[in-house]
This record gives sequence, structure tokens and C-alpha cells, in this order.
Amino acid sequence: MTEAADEFETLHEIVKRARENLSRDVWDYVVGGAETETTLKRNRRALDSIAFRPRVLRDVSAVDCSSTFLGERLRIPVVLAPIGSLEDVESGGGVTVARAAGEFGVASMLSSVCRPGLEEVAAASDGPLIYNLYVRGDADWIADHVRRAVDAGCRAFSVTVDSAIYGRRERDLAKRYKSSARRRFTGMEFQAGFTWDHLKRIRDAIDIPLIVKGIATAEDAATACALGIDVIYVSNHGGRQLDHGLGAIEVLPEVVREVGAKAAVVVDGGFMRGTDIVKAIVLGADAVGIGRLLCFGLAAAGQAGLVRVLELLETEIKTCLALLGADRFDVLDQSYLHPAQPVDRAHGLSAFPLLDEGY
Repeated sequence: MTEAADEFETLHEIVKRARENLSRDVWDYVVGGAETETTLKRNRRALDSIAFRPRVLRDVSAVDCSSTFLGERLRIPVVLAPIGSLEDVESGGGVTVARAAGEFGVASMLSSVCRPGLEEVAAASDGPLIYNLYVRGDADWIADHVRRAVDAGCRAFSVTVDSAIYGRRERDLAKRYKSSARRRFTGMEFQAGFTWDHLKRIRDAIDIPLIVKGIATAEDAATACALGIDVIYVSNHGGRQLDHGLGAIEVLPEVVREVGAKAAVVVDGGFMRGTDIVKAIVLGADAVGIGRLLCFGLAAAGQAGLVRVLELLETEIKTCLALLGADRFDVLDQSYLHPAQPVDRAHGLSAFPLLDEGY
């Protein structure tokens, strides 16, 4: 257990401390979504619309919740998602995240619009690091970033593809707030002009696994697999880009069916609890990305706070597996799940009801 274990017994305590520590501007940047925040709410509602069907009288005296992703053993099937402007949440930014990932034993993804830069973060990382690119330049600019990622020892290279233009995040617009990355933004026209042909050029040029982040349909998953993409990352950008999209876990089954054994599948979007992660793995994901929850850990207590988030997720996952009657993930299939009506109104923090109770 980390030094934060005595201070934080539950995830909601970490979220509460993060809210206390962050300015209103940065808090809204972390928790907000696009326009009406309908996609953000659907992410959570879709997870809440899945119930469990547990089995009993199974030997769960020793539960293993580890997994393998891209040939790497993960202590839990979690990837720390790429987030821009992490330096606004915690001064160490990508370095702090990489160190926390290595300390606990999961993979981390570094956004190209997060400080400090790739080489500094890679030097601080002793776990699997994935570099995630927002396209801000021409073909030579992209090739340079690919080369740098390979030279830095990155386990894989990822490209965000659901951000052709910047979503209208009204919490930020209403306050005229711009994150550090947003203030630095140049070259957005290159992202808007990025196509499958450009992606194929990266695939043809790179020897490490290639991830496409931002897939939301089986059709696009099929196109990506036809190009030989190694990992399909199902995401709606946490509801921060296109409003009125489906919840991410609603999209996951159609992508898994389409992909089959051709590629690995990652999903993010509203995942806040260990039970959420179990649901995604049962539905065919190889790993789950956490984004906002990552930010809450950083804001609450830096590296120790993020490691504590991962420890608590591990505890919740082990508890869920044991009470389902499973001692490991591969025991589970979709007979353990059932559609259900959510019991509460979904919103970005509805996974932490004790926040509303004043605890």
C-alpha cells in the first residue's frame, strides 16, 4: 500500500480532495464535456445499465486480476489514458503519470499535447509507455514524431482520430478558459485533413504496434483492421468532442464482433469503478483506459494519489470477481451480465454518490 492508503479509503474521498485542490477552471476542464454533455452522461448511463448475474460456491480464495496487453503483464487491465494539459492538474504532468504507472504496474499513454515532452517522460518511465499523437503538422512532422517515439523506447504508437476539430466544451467557453495545451494549439488544420491514407503511411513506416484511438463504429474498426492496425481504441473522447454520441461501452460489443482476433481492443469513457472495468473485460475489451479518474488521483495527492486510485480499483476488481464467483477474468462470459435500468440519474460523477451525501 502507498503512503496515501490511510488517507484515502475510497475513491470518492480522492475525488472530493481533487475538487478541493483544483481551481474551478481546471476542475471544469477535467469533468466537463461538449455542449449539452449528453455523450458524457450516456457513458455513465450505459455502464449503469449493465447488471451482474453472480455465481456462488466457487473457490475464490485466491483471485488474480492481472492481464496481458501488447505482450506486457498489467497488474490490472488498465491503461492510463492520454490527456492534454496534465501539467495544469499536477505540475509533473506526464512524468508523474509515467512514474505512477511504473510503480503500480500498468501501461501509460502520453499525449503529445501534454508537458513535459516525450523524451523527458520516457526517461522517467520504467513501465510500458505509449505515445499518443495529435496531428499538428505535415508528413515530415508526423515522421519525426514516429521516429522519436521509437527511439525513446515506446511500447506502441497511437494516433487520436476523433478530434478533426476541437469540441465545443461550454464549461470552458463560458469562462473564456483555455488549458495550457489549448493556448499552445497550432496546426489544427492538419488534424482536420488527416485521413486513412495518412494513417496507412504511418502503418507502413512503423515497426512497433500502432493504435487508433477514437473508434466509435464497427465500420471504422473494420477499415482500421484492413490496414493492419494492432489496437482498436474505442472512445468518444470522454464526451468532450461529438455531443449526442452513444456511450462507449454500448459501442464496444459491435467493435469486438467486427475485430475478432485481428486486433486488441481498448475502451474508455466514463469508467470510474472496478465494476466498470470488469464489465468491459467481459464484453471483450483487452484493457480499459481511465482518464478523469487519473486526473482526480493526481490532483488529490500527485503520484501517491494516482497509485492509490489504482490500488483501490484493484481492490474493487478483486471484490467484484470474487462475488461473481470468478477467480480470474477468463472464467467470465456474457452470461454474467444482464441489461438493467439505472437506479440514479447519470452524470459525470454519479459513480460517487457519497459526494452528494456530504461525506
